[in-house]
Amino acid sequence: MSEPKQLFSVSRAQDAVYKTGLRSFMEYRDLGIEGGTHGRFRAHVIRIKADSAGAHELHTTGLHQHQCDFQMFYVLKGWIKFVYEGQGEHTFHAGDCVLQPPGIVHNELECSDDIEVLEIYSPAVHPTVVVESMAEAAAAR
Repeated sequence: MSEPKQLFSVSRAQDAVYKTGLRSFMEYRDLGIEGGTHGRFRAHVIRIKADSAGAHELHTTGLHQHQCDFQMFYVLKGWIKFVYEGQGEHTFHAGDCVLQPPGIVHNELECSDDIEVLEIYSPAVHPTVVVESMAEAAAAR
């Protein structure tokens, strides 16, 4: 059985629109990959909402996991700190790329007000599940 042919897609910076998404203190710019891949992938740029800047106690996602097949992010600007199940705490800076294995439990602990991240995952629509604890829960506050 063959996959549907991918479609040509362009998302121009001059037409960028950021919308509220999964996290209320973040905004997301969809890059148009979902339609072009028939739902197999999604790509977006994530940043902190201007009215959330400085409210670092709000900049945490809580322990969770994404039930997806593939997830990676690339830090475009600023820094972001995570804790990962079995991996401990890591701070990522502009130019760092992270492959998060499917289902890994993690939590964003804090980030800079100017954070911008490119995230790509598959499938485009998948569940995000809140998790109560992990071995490094103490590091997650």
